[in-house]
Amino acid sequence: MFSRIMIPIDLGHIDQMDKAIAVTAELAKLHGAEVHVVGVTQSQPSEIARNPAAFGEKLAALASELSEKQGVTFTPHTEMSHDIRLDLDDVLARAATAIGADLIVMASHVPGFADHIFASNAGYIASHSSMSVFVVR
Repeated sequence: MFSRIMIPIDLGHIDQMDKAIAVTAELAKLHGAEVHVVGVTQSQPSEIARNPAAFGEKLAALASELSEKQGVTFTPHTEMSHDIRLDLDDVLARAATAIGADLIVMASHVPGFADHIFASNAGYIASHSSMSVFVVR
């Protein structure tokens, strides 16, 4: 049913993504699908990495670790953003299209007050994507 699964990863909150990662691995095993892990960075230094190359190395190391732990190959993709707060949704949508994903698995948090005013990233992608989106809370 699914052949390419994309999972966006926030390296700053990887500790909150265990359930979404496990769901992604199980779906990949069930459907014999490829898994593409996508991380979004910017050219300026951040608390995660000093530059895009360092970010890519961290994402690749995580993908390798997840592949070993989950028994499914996670292929890393680093995407660039000029301002992650403003264009993350668009960057993820473009990445999903470029990868040819037919399913996006996204981790989400329990909605708070601000989520009633501003859409969450997972909510935006689920509402605007042409492919299936599985939001894992």
